Amino acid sequence: MAGEKKVETTGLLGWVDARFPATSTWKAHLSEYYAPKNFNFWYIFGSLALLVLVIQIVTGIFLVMHYKPDAERAFQSVEYIMREVPWGWLVRYMHSTGASMFFVVVYLHMARGLMYGSYRKPRELVWIFGVAIFLCLMAEAFMGYLLPWGQMSYWGAQVIVNLFAAIPFVGPDLALLIRGDYVVSDATLNRFFSFHVIAVPLVLLGLVVAHIVALHEVGSLNPDGVEIKEKKDALGRPLDGIPFHPYYTVHDIFGVSIFLMIFSAILFFAPEMGGYFLEYNNFIPADSLKTPPHIAPVWYFTPFYSMLRATTDVFTWVLAASAVLGAIYIGLRTRFAPKIRLGIVLALLVVAVLLRVFDAKFWGVVIMGGTVVILFFLPWLDHSPVKSIRYRPTWHKAVYLVFAINFLILGYLGVQPPSDVGNLVSQIGTMLYLAFFLLMPLWSRVGTFKPVPDRVTFSAH
Repeated sequence: MAGEKKVETTGLLGWVDARFPATSTWKAHLSEYYAPKNFNFWYIFGSLALLVLVIQIVTGIFLVMHYKPDAERAFQSVEYIMREVPWGWLVRYMHSTGASMFFVVVYLHMARGLMYGSYRKPRELVWIFGVAIFLCLMAEAFMGYLLPWGQMSYWGAQVIVNLFAAIPFVGPDLALLIRGDYVVSDATLNRFFSFHVIAVPLVLLGLVVAHIVALHEVGSLNPDGVEIKEKKDALGRPLDGIPFHPYYTVHDIFGVSIFLMIFSAILFFAPEMGGYFLEYNNFIPADSLKTPPHIAPVWYFTPFYSMLRATTDVFTWVLAASAVLGAIYIGLRTRFAPKIRLGIVLALLVVAVLLRVFDAKFWGVVIMGGTVVILFFLPWLDHSPVKSIRYRPTWHKAVYLVFAINFLILGYLGVQPPSDVGNLVSQIGTMLYLAFFLLMPLWSRVGTFKPVPDRVTFSAH
């Protein structure tokens, strides 16, 4: 603020402050960063994600001290860590359990963003950085999954990398570049190890910093969707805000305590979680001559894997017909400007044609990737006049609930062996997932919305 008196620090802290913005950074991001006073438990998952990131980095450093990125020795080095290295089993299980818990807290963090409209103006960049973090996590987890060099590591990587070969024109060369060989081999292991340990973590850390800086620049949203910066006192402090420290640091420490109890229970009593966190086939050394009867990725990839498997030739006909019907509807019923309407109609018709030109395997890859990439555009797909789900029509809440249940069902089907019934349910689930986002500009503004209060609703507890 203009005219605000700067408080100078003395002693060692003053010496540091003269050369590095330690105190000002502490104030800007903690003690004088004002957050809405009506945060609920949904707001602990961001700090939990940061905690798990630290756990993964620290345990990863210790694992790298003993791991051998060599196709002949990788599996044995993991066994050595588990059996011979002091506390190696604990570090390895912390890392493998941490990978799954990372996605648990990130999925819940993203669910909170969806419910309360945390992606809406002016937080578009916060959301975009968050989705980029999610993509990096997926890449990091996929590459790390290969490193134990067990049966599921080897064959899962073989299947996923081969999907890139379905991309027209550049696919075979791209798959060869990723593998470094014509099959998953020692070259693939070294590539993935380098990216898993160095390249992707550096990008991930940069995105996390950008995510937090962007968040603190525009301020945190709250369950009411009210901008607290619009109502300030004489000193320029938000009337509905409280300092992040000590109020929300204590709030987060409580959440961390609960999380660590759950994390420890899984770690010591069920680190494999019935084969969902660590699959039984991955305790068998990789064998290029023996294919497991059922190959599936880890649970956090399975919703997208279900959509990949659901994309058959018959399903592309359904998608093409849906694109044509969408073009007809937009051309006849919507109130878009003529040029925008014409552009959308032509784009849908081109998509309908291309769905029949390229094979189903290629479109499976497109859908699997597109279901994540579409998240980047969420701030511009949601046309609701209010941000928070609290003030939307009741049936909007049902739409979000159906979306969440559908996502869980797709995840469950992804770990099951293929079947006709399962494939049909996956196809219906894929259509529901795509419809949720692609039709959001239409359904998000329909219904009777409740009035949003001028100030946040809060009751002491």
